[in-house]
Amino acid sequence: MPVHPEIKKILDSIPQFDTKPKIIPEEHRKMFDAPILPVEKRVQVYSVEERTIPTAEADIEVRIYTPEEAEAYPLLMYFHGGAFFSGNLESHDEIVRPICKESGYKVISVGYRLAPEHPFPAPLEDCYNVTKWAAENKDELKWDGKNLALAGDSAGGNLVAAVSLMARDKKEFTVTKQVLYYPSLDLDVSEFRYPSLVENGKGYFVESDQLAEYNSFYLIGNVDTDNPLVSPIREENLKSLPSALVITSEYDPMRDEGELFAEKLKKCGVHVETKRYEGATHGFLGKFTHLDEYKDIYTLTANFLSSK
Repeated sequence: MPVHPEIKKILDSIPQFDTKPKIIPEEHRKMFDAPILPVEKRVQVYSVEERTIPTAEADIEVRIYTPEEAEAYPLLMYFHGGAFFSGNLESHDEIVRPICKESGYKVISVGYRLAPEHPFPAPLEDCYNVTKWAAENKDELKWDGKNLALAGDSAGGNLVAAVSLMARDKKEFTVTKQVLYYPSLDLDVSEFRYPSLVENGKGYFVESDQLAEYNSFYLIGNVDTDNPLVSPIREENLKSLPSALVITSEYDPMRDEGELFAEKLKKCGVHVETKRYEGATHGFLGKFTHLDEYKDIYTLTANFLSSK
């Protein structure tokens, strides 16, 4: 189907340049700092708490969302998107609140350190270490001790897949489910090996010819993009990973890598649920989930998280 008309209005309003301006992380971050709905107009949950979690590498800011008063909760870690160098706890507050409300999970949103000041593996280490902290603080968090899920969008989806791999191999805690929203899973864009990078490469917010520059901030120091912790789609052995929900967007350059990853997981015996949102672009979560065509995404997520 065509791009959703409400999304197209925004696309048509974006200035076009013959030469794309250089990406400056500090300037790009300002887009994520733009005002969002006042707190009173956002989805309401029982409580929202700001915390600082000490880890071996750094003190990490988190925001803990509790859906209702209860004796115990399933737990979900949320890793925000933003190409590893932007995004923050506040920019994704509108996304995390409905996930918490609909699913009944206590959600810990992780404010991991950002590139280029903190390139790979710092963001990944932060997400892993905070998840480990959560698993080790069962009583304080009132975690039910059974359900420990991960979710993230775009670059956050990459971190979800990579933390799931680390958890499987290190065996310090067990991830039970993973939710990947339009994930960025292959950071080697030296060639456009996925058709969606060509089909959706221009005019849909994220453009394929800028992906290498976006990724470069995370990949400082000649990082090997074949490393599965950098590009999770490169992992050959995907067995024994947690069940996955993979969400993709029709008009997203990264659509095909998300869908291929889902197929690879299935071939390795992992339970996978998928949905491609027609007419949607990369980054539609939060921004366009008020539209009828996309508002079921939180219910879909909640149903997946509550399934056996």
